Amino acid sequence: MTMKKVFLFMTAATLPCSTLLAENIETDSLNALNLREVEVISVRANTKTPVAYSNMDREEIETFNSGKDIPFLLTLTPSVIATSEAGTGIGYTGFRIRGTDANRINITSNGIPLNDPESHGVFWVNMPDFASSLQDLQIQRGVGTSTNGAGAFGASINMKTENVPLESCGELNGSYGSFNTAKATFKLGTGLLNKHWAFNARLSSISSDGFIDRAQVDLQSYFAQGAYFNDNTLLKLITFGGKEKTYHAWDGVPSDSLPVNRTYNPSGNMGSDANGAPLYYENQTDNYRQTHYQLSLLRRLNPGLNLNLALHYTQGFGYYEEYKKRARLMEYGLHPDGNPSERSDLVRQKYLDNDFYGGIFSLDYTENKWTVSLGGGANQYDGNHFGKVIWIKNYADDTDLRPHQEYYRGTGKKADANVYLKANYQLSRPVSLYGDLQYRAIDYQIAGRNDEWDSANKEMQRLKFHETFQFLNPKAGVFYQIDGNNTLYGSFSVAHREPNRNNYTDSNANEIPKPEQLSDYELGYTFNNRTFTAGVNVYYMQYTNQLVLNGRVNDIGEPLTSNVPDSYRAGVELQLGARIAEGLKWNGNLTLSRNKIKDYSEYVNCIGEDGSERQEAEYLGTVPISFSPEIIANSLFSWDHRSFSAGLQSSYAGKQYLDNSGSEERKIDPYFVNNLRLGYRFRLKGIKSLQLNLLINNLFDAQYENNGYVYYSWYEGSGDNRKRNNDLRYFPQAGINAMVHLILKY
Repeated sequence: MTMKKVFLFMTAATLPCSTLLAENIETDSLNALNLREVEVISVRANTKTPVAYSNMDREEIETFNSGKDIPFLLTLTPSVIATSEAGTGIGYTGFRIRGTDANRINITSNGIPLNDPESHGVFWVNMPDFASSLQDLQIQRGVGTSTNGAGAFGASINMKTENVPLESCGELNGSYGSFNTAKATFKLGTGLLNKHWAFNARLSSISSDGFIDRAQVDLQSYFAQGAYFNDNTLLKLITFGGKEKTYHAWDGVPSDSLPVNRTYNPSGNMGSDANGAPLYYENQTDNYRQTHYQLSLLRRLNPGLNLNLALHYTQGFGYYEEYKKRARLMEYGLHPDGNPSERSDLVRQKYLDNDFYGGIFSLDYTENKWTVSLGGGANQYDGNHFGKVIWIKNYADDTDLRPHQEYYRGTGKKADANVYLKANYQLSRPVSLYGDLQYRAIDYQIAGRNDEWDSANKEMQRLKFHETFQFLNPKAGVFYQIDGNNTLYGSFSVAHREPNRNNYTDSNANEIPKPEQLSDYELGYTFNNRTFTAGVNVYYMQYTNQLVLNGRVNDIGEPLTSNVPDSYRAGVELQLGARIAEGLKWNGNLTLSRNKIKDYSEYVNCIGEDGSERQEAEYLGTVPISFSPEIIANSLFSWDHRSFSAGLQSSYAGKQYLDNSGSEERKIDPYFVNNLRLGYRFRLKGIKSLQLNLLINNLFDAQYENNGYVYYSWYEGSGDNRKRNNDLRYFPQAGINAMVHLILKY
């Protein structure tokens, strides 16, 4: 590819500013600017990597970015299901890929880990409107290629933040719609200064009342970066962060409330007033602030060799506050008059204060038939978990209770290092071979007191775990270019995942959780020409010692995750695309799968006629894995004609079970949802563009839930009178709703 072609490709992908003319940039700066396209190459798949992946470019992200969190931007890609606690796609959201939950999915930004080292998850509510600062992203399904941070145990997502704009520019972006949902975004770029410097920044604010009662969110975020260009060098400093305040909606809606009140939110219930009207605690909120810093250096050592170094630091601090009715005071370290059974309403705050820092590197070599990457990273996490009681009903003036004292404090310290070597060798004109080997070492320590009461020892649960792990993750595959339109690939990969914090804190003293292992087999075929594209990917993911809930409880009564020896996910992913007519396109995908646990036993609480309680095991054999629909389908019709554009997005998800029993009594029903987008671009003198969009979500007003859980399930009675009772919670999504979206670029 010539320098001119590379340059044109890059500038087409920059921020929405006026086109940069080549004659405005010195040759040495051009050399450095070309490096922007290889910033994250070491952790990404390319056209000849034998793995299943999907790319989203800046135009796609911008088209669907109206304020919803990133999980909802991913739903057009195969095998993805997004969830929302508030029912609007804003606030606490999540996703699954191939049924794999988010704390098993590796997520990076510019190759830097984003997963919380203890929970292994990414909380998108702490990164509101991050999509507005993305250049592109890649989703790899299955184990994928080696990356940094948490184990990719079913999928990985690599996000690249936006390129620094090379001409001065600005953007105003606003949305308003149902449930008082509002988004405001302001972006500004300086353009190239003194031939070597460039800066840009974004400020965002998102608020919503939520579909669920009192599920309001108040989110602020920022993104800023500065870059220095020199001959063959790119130095970049990036910082981004978010601050959120959300009312609790994570309890879900009880199943018996769904038919009569789909928006009912039990969180914060304080009882009733004198007239019988329900009272709710006003500050039943989650409050958290997270700030990221990234310093990267990219240096072209010679035409075929690039060096990428980056340092990162993330600081997080926050708490959630909640009203607890009739809590046993002793379980909070409070002992009024020595009465161990004394109960009272109280308000507690549970804090998390953490620091995550480290560095990554990659050395990327391309020459003749070889493409080689040597990379890795080392990270350290220091986390503090602690809680306070800030108010006690009827004891507010009792100084002996000292309500602001800490009632638990625990720590988590984790060191994580990895190194990988991956190579692609062009064996012949149609055939290339891929090899990838990663070594990962982890040292994890948990100490102090947990936030759960240990009734046997009459104290807060003691924590003392120190585990080390060493994982070797090999990957190999072959890619075959049949002809100009047809390709074929196959691969085998191994991944390991260490238990997360809850797996340890919720374990029995004599039953320490084991790490999980995944063996992933992928086979794919693609066809592509000017008017039609098609792809099929067959996968088989074999798990050893997967950690699942099976109804057991630990020594202090909390749900227990246990290793199951043998489980698997097997499926086929189909993708189709067609240019139907001038300006009219269709893209769709379909996933058909089987997701099973072998030799599974369920444990159920049994309450006798005398009120006694015990656990009883029931062998169920081979059962479906929870939250893993056998059918996931997506469709998008899009039409562009002059200044007008439109799109109809349709998504279907099959039945999902709430636990691993496969019981029809505990499931999420299938749902089919359609979203309509209409847009018009105005051409006005003096500005680059003015775009007005109308979004109509859930066009046909489907009533559905996309997530839920089993709060409690138990047998009551005996003999013929024995009955299974279920307390189930669901997360209903909003019916038909609309949003107007205005984008002004100048």
